[in-house]
Amino acid sequence: MKLKITVHGVAYEVEVEVLDPGDGFAPPSPLPQMRPAGGGAAPGPPPAGGPSASSPASAPSSASAPQAGAGQATSSVASPIAGTVVEVKCRPGEAVQAGAVLLVIEAMKMNTTITAPIGGKVKRVAAAAGDNVREGEILVEFE
Repeated sequence: MKLKITVHGVAYEVEVEVLDPGDGFAPPSPLPQMRPAGGGAAPGPPPAGGPSASSPASAPSSASAPQAGAGQATSSVASPIAGTVVEVKCRPGEAVQAGAVLLVIEAMKMNTTITAPIGGKVKRVAAAAGDNVREGEILVEFE
């Protein structure tokens, strides 16, 4: 059977062979609940157990979400990946605009630029060139 699959806007034609359980293969397990592109709800009941997708408890935390400090709200940028800091392009006290490149991290021979989610003044840079960072580690804090 031939199927057409589109991934990131590129269409692929694939050939699929359907196997019967009698061919020595176990029957496939049920597919997980799928959501259509665009964030709409999938038909049918929600998966049993666990919070719903609209629950605040299940919302992923953003790397640039404001975090409460000692009586003063600050915003920070966390590393989206584990890797090595290749270049730091900001310093404490520097004013940056939203979208400005703050750092460059290398992981698996690919460079990822980390940009400012907001405009503001850099309070602290927690990483230097050559440092290994973990996913989720705070890299830059804003005042």
